[in-house]
Amino acid sequence: MSRRRRSSAADDLLHIASKLPWWVGVALAFAVYFELHKLAGQPVATATQPGQAGFLAVKVMIATGASFLQYIVPIILLAGAGVSAWRQRERKTLAANVAASPAADVLDGMTWRQFERLVGEAFRMKGYTVTETGGGGADGGVDLILTKAGEKFIVQCKQWRAFKVGVDVVRELYGVMAAKGATGGFVVTSGRYTDEATKFAAGRNVTLIDGPQLHTMIQQAMTADRNIGTPAPARTPGSNAPLAQTTSPACPLCSKPMVKRQARRGANAGSEFWAALATQGARAR
Repeated sequence: MSRRRRSSAADDLLHIASKLPWWVGVALAFAVYFELHKLAGQPVATATQPGQAGFLAVKVMIATGASFLQYIVPIILLAGAGVSAWRQRERKTLAANVAASPAADVLDGMTWRQFERLVGEAFRMKGYTVTETGGGGADGGVDLILTKAGEKFIVQCKQWRAFKVGVDVVRELYGVMAAKGATGGFVVTSGRYTDEATKFAAGRNVTLIDGPQLHTMIQQAMTADRNIGTPAPARTPGSNAPLAQTTSPACPLCSKPMVKRQARRGANAGSEFWAALATQGARAR
């Protein structure tokens, strides 16, 4: 087994910033800059008493460190925000391409990392808060942690095309759910599941999502996003009348569809009302 490369503090900060929403990284960069700039600009007085030398030395070290970090840390945070924005754009592009494809085999050409990000975007569109743990890849693991309405769910992604996802994967997820106190879990694959995996998941809080189901899930979520904000039918300016009804109501007496008519006389002249077809026929006679 190869030894894992030790990361520096800058690498860790960049990794954390890239996991945050891009606008959070930008806001943190400005906030950190102003705070460190304030520390770097504080005047340091000379020691007037013997006991003050150590205290003033610490203040000098803090001001010196802040003078360097006031530029380095915000740059790292802005770089992480850029990575986060790029990943967000990639996720949305992947989802749009999958939704536009008529066949679910569009998932087959993705890498496991693209597939993981696509699954995360699908759950985001369904109202979940998604945290990418980076535990996926060729060796499996918990790839995503979802939260919604105070409940936690875990997701395992399997970008497997050559063979079906077996029961061992589902058992593994079920055990992790118990260990982490998750309300439920999802196993998502671009392929299919064995019968044993499907039987094990039945009756448990484990949802199996295969390639065609994921494809449909993304298409429905994209359609719902496009419908949000669609303007309602406009009212006539200056009118307080209710919106026009698109379907004809049934007559309460004969149960036949009614037609819309306009009153010609009386106090309601000019107003529209629903009339039974029988009434329309009687008038014709």
